[in-house]
Amino acid sequence: MNIKTGRTGIVLLIAAAIAIAGGVAYYVQSSRKLPEGLIAASGRVEGDRIMAAAKFPGRLREVRAHEGDELKAGVLIALLEDESVQARTEQARQAVNAAGAQLIGAQASLDVAEKEVPMAITVADAGVSQAEALYSKAQAVALQSKRDAERHQALFDKGVIEKHRLEQAELALKVAESDQLAAMENIRRAKEALAQARLGQQKIQARRQEVSALAAQKQRAEAAVSESGATLNDMQIVTPAAGIVLTRLREPGEVVMPGGAILEMVNLDQLYLKVYVPESRIGQVRLGLPARVYVDSQPDTFYEAKVSYISAKAEFTPKEVQTTDERVKLMYAVKLTLNANPGHKLTPGLPADAVIRWKDSTDWQKPRWH
Repeated sequence: MNIKTGRTGIVLLIAAAIAIAGGVAYYVQSSRKLPEGLIAASGRVEGDRIMAAAKFPGRLREVRAHEGDELKAGVLIALLEDESVQARTEQARQAVNAAGAQLIGAQASLDVAEKEVPMAITVADAGVSQAEALYSKAQAVALQSKRDAERHQALFDKGVIEKHRLEQAELALKVAESDQLAAMENIRRAKEALAQARLGQQKIQARRQEVSALAAQKQRAEAAVSESGATLNDMQIVTPAAGIVLTRLREPGEVVMPGGAILEMVNLDQLYLKVYVPESRIGQVRLGLPARVYVDSQPDTFYEAKVSYISAKAEFTPKEVQTTDERVKLMYAVKLTLNANPGHKLTPGLPADAVIRWKDSTDWQKPRWH
């Protein structure tokens, strides 16, 4: 083979290579296009972060979960030191016992008073009635004795009766008047006794107030026990929801403040793919549209999803937006919420492709980015 023939062969090979490259480029360019009604997008699988945090300050005694652990809701994952809380709880329990004992004693005294006082009032009231009856009798006797004495005095003045008969009548009058005064004193004493008995009602009221105060004191002590018990429970930190541990943020011995996160988690059953759609296509996207998500590691599998969020503002905005070609570079964030994650094969951070269908009549096709 001469030099001229060799050069001709090389030229033909280069031309063929260029043609093949052009064909490949044309194929790749054309393969990126999907039928009308489908929009292709790419992004990464994400999930809403769940923080397992402490409600109260304290030093971590133990952290039981590690990165990668898949946990159910309500699982104990950390313990705070709780000696001081236990001491407060015991103190509150003792206060409950003391208030309870005082309440029992006060209630017993109230029960006795509520029985004795009405009885004492009844007896005292009967004593007043009896004293008033005796006074009425003594008053009548005194009045009659006075009349007798006056008649005897008239008869004595006329010489009809002897003096000793007059003296007997006068003595009877003095005795009757003395009995009347005694009866009046008895009425006074009976009324004092009745007033004293009625003071028992005030004592009953005072004891009722004492019982109420002790009952309130016991309730406060019981509330303190409940609060301390709740605090003790909160010293045991549990997972707020099911998920997988992404990051273990604290270690035993560290001091955490209220709201301080111990673990960062994500729920693998509530994942979404965050993609970006060009401005030229965002008008075709609306909430609730169906979508399919694909990952390279599972080429024959797709995951059903739907559009759950469309950003109101463009992202990745160029510094200068003047021409139509530049405006198409504007991208809008769109969230595609996955309907399910069987076997938890999808995890946050995994790159994925998606196809959004905005026309129901269009058949599904896989995205062709490769």
